[in-house]
Amino acid sequence: MQSDCVGELYAGSMFKGTQKCGTTSYEVNVEILNVNMKESTLSGYLKIKGLTSEFPELTTFFQAEIIGSKYSFHTRKWQADRQSDLLHWKKFPSFVQSYLENFAKDELWQEEDDQDGDFLYMRWKEMFLVPDHHINAIHGASFAGFYYICYQRSTKHIKGYYFFRHHKDWFQELNLDYVPDAGFSHYEFR
Repeated sequence: MQSDCVGELYAGSMFKGTQKCGTTSYEVNVEILNVNMKESTLSGYLKIKGLTSEFPELTTFFQAEIIGSKYSFHTRKWQADRQSDLLHWKKFPSFVQSYLENFAKDELWQEEDDQDGDFLYMRWKEMFLVPDHHINAIHGASFAGFYYICYQRSTKHIKGYYFFRHHKDWFQELNLDYVPDAGFSHYEFR
């Protein structure tokens, strides 16, 4: 399994922040397990605290599609249609500035050169609960949807919006900041 580095997105990197649902905020920690730019994928663990009383801390494994040569801004699965894609991507000012004008084109891809720019767009799909992957439903929590994600290299910040068509609260906002690793320095060779 090839592991790459995109800014602070690398195997072992950590991000910490909150997910806001209505007026309530929940603490979220994300650990990146693998980044594979050749396959336009990323994977990791997402931990959220306080969402349910049954599970005070939930951990899910997620896989990500990095928008680029293999994945379009158009989701075409997970109950997302063109309208829900547009509503969510428009929440990111960088998308509006650079991609909104061309969104109607079916072949809209983020250019390879853009993957070296300041913004990287992704979809994060939670796959299963950790450690018990057999649990597929939890009262008060859902991982049936996915996140529209924008990572900004210059600020080391991840912003996202959770989407599940049947959820009453659309646009649950995820805000995560990079947590520097005090154990070792990280270098990126180009």
